[in-house]
Amino acid sequence: MRVSHYFEGEGVVTGGFAQSVNNQRAVLDDHGIDYTTEPTLDCDLLHLNNAGPRSIYYAKRARRRRIPVLFHTHNTAADFRDSFVFSNALARPLKPFLAYAYGQADHLVCPSEHNQEVIADYTDTPSTVISNGFDGDRFAGWDDPELRAEYLDRYDLEPPVVFMFGHVIKRKGLDTFVEVARRLPEYDFAWFGYLNPTGGRLDRFLQPRETRELVENSPDNCTFTGYIEDPRGAPAAGDVFFWPSRNENEGMALLEAMHCGKPPVVRAIPTYEWLADGEDCRKVETTDEFVEAITELCEDEAERGRIGANAAATTDRFTLEGVGEQLVGLYDELVSGPTNERTPTG
Repeated sequence: MRVSHYFEGEGVVTGGFAQSVNNQRAVLDDHGIDYTTEPTLDCDLLHLNNAGPRSIYYAKRARRRRIPVLFHTHNTAADFRDSFVFSNALARPLKPFLAYAYGQADHLVCPSEHNQEVIADYTDTPSTVISNGFDGDRFAGWDDPELRAEYLDRYDLEPPVVFMFGHVIKRKGLDTFVEVARRLPEYDFAWFGYLNPTGGRLDRFLQPRETRELVENSPDNCTFTGYIEDPRGAPAAGDVFFWPSRNENEGMALLEAMHCGKPPVVRAIPTYEWLADGEDCRKVETTDEFVEAITELCEDEAERGRIGANAAATTDRFTLEGVGEQLVGLYDELVSGPTNERTPTG
């Protein structure tokens, strides 16, 4: 089997989106599947990861050649909102565009059941839920005491540290993060990750004024580290994972933090119905509840350990090994089965 595994925007699009593509390619490597990262029709399967004009062009050509097309539904209009300048204005026309793009595929991969439900309102293209998974090897050694001391010292943090990992954008709950930090001056809050949606290329232009002001006017106990080269630094320094995101297709940073045994405090959004409040997370809805849950976990080391251990156990089913078997199984099904039985959108 030869796969054209194309990621339009590669090298520009960063964060969990890009890491999910890396995860897929790690799966292909582990299973010995021949693939190219270029869009081509010299393949048995075209797997697309970002809805752009070039991807749509090759999807149409592949369908005409009876080459099965698989599209990963990383993007939704709701997930696009509150990310960078003009993102809210662009979100409205994005939905019909994505509906058209996903309608060109034979099959879709949705990273969560919630994402699948959202996408069902875009297109009737058949879909399968397969998690983006996480690469645990990236975090091997996160619990090294020297690494913890290094990152605590680098950012002048005093445990217990409340932390976040990911792009600094409003959709991720930036305003809530800052407000909770302001209301809990006795604890240090650290947000590890890019201070802009593109990883530093057009940051001042693309970052909304409100985002810049929230960061600039955050309290003294709130630290924004910017990009860190070693992702292990975040769980090494952090003790309670604060994930106030308002909309996620899955949330890879959450899986990674849980894998490292960090108890997560999450917003109660539909994406996280698979998490059990009080068992492997604290799930809340209001700022007051965030303050209460974080305070309790910071003050109770045993409870942090209990929920953290449960969180780590929960992520066992999201490893690349398990996710990889599902993805490769879908590849086999699409390549060996009939293609082009659907009429693509448009």
